Amino acid sequence: MLLLRAMNISVSSDATALGRVAAEQFVELAQAAILARGRFTVALSGGGTPRRMYESLSEPSLRHRVDWSRVEVFWGDERGVPPDHPDSNFRMASEALLDRVPIPRQRIHRIRAEIADRAAAARDYQTEIARAFEVNEAGPPPSFDLALLGMGADGHTASLFPGGESLREGRRWAVYVEAPQRPPPSRVTLTVPILNRAREIRLLVAGADKSATFRAVLQGPHEPARMPVQLIKPENGRMIWLVDEAAASGLERPVAARAAR
Repeated sequence: MLLLRAMNISVSSDATALGRVAAEQFVELAQAAILARGRFTVALSGGGTPRRMYESLSEPSLRHRVDWSRVEVFWGDERGVPPDHPDSNFRMASEALLDRVPIPRQRIHRIRAEIADRAAAARDYQTEIARAFEVNEAGPPPSFDLALLGMGADGHTASLFPGGESLREGRRWAVYVEAPQRPPPSRVTLTVPILNRAREIRLLVAGADKSATFRAVLQGPHEPARMPVQLIKPENGRMIWLVDEAAASGLERPVAARAAR
């Protein structure tokens, strides 16, 4: 694993190794949060790379290092499908992790994006988050201990897509969106204001198909309307990119060398 410190990039050999690194960091952050605040609040991500992370976490060597009775699980986004649908982020996380660890069911806060009124589903999720954090849902968003995110080849993260109105959202914590050219198109997603309040953010990116986008996001112009992931900048927390060598292969060598020193 190579760490490019100035750019907060951790480069693993491949997607499997990346998943293991992400799982180890999850454990360390959970332990620290539980010690400091009595619980660990995490917003999970969908996708193949996070799945590898969840599968690593469910292995005995890591699973037993987390006090799951003190973990509160949320989601960064969800597709407009029932929770048992193959496209459901909730189903994926359940199969890969949550059904394999002793986490109390009342500490799992899924997005009910399957209901017909998805704008109401977004409002309900904001209410659910506020209840879990014991804060006013009309006030500033709370801070997750960890927000896990991915990045699409088009530069989207969570379900914040290029050119979408959700990119300009400054007040609501969760909104309903229509995903361009992606079935199922209807989604509910957390917004930039609450994601950027997280104490820790990990952005997981794997695969050569992401390398050009990764380079453009880090070394190209700041164009968040085209590359929404550029909006992810924690207010008072820390963000680390966890990537594999294939995704990092497009980075310009001079920049990478400067970052490594």
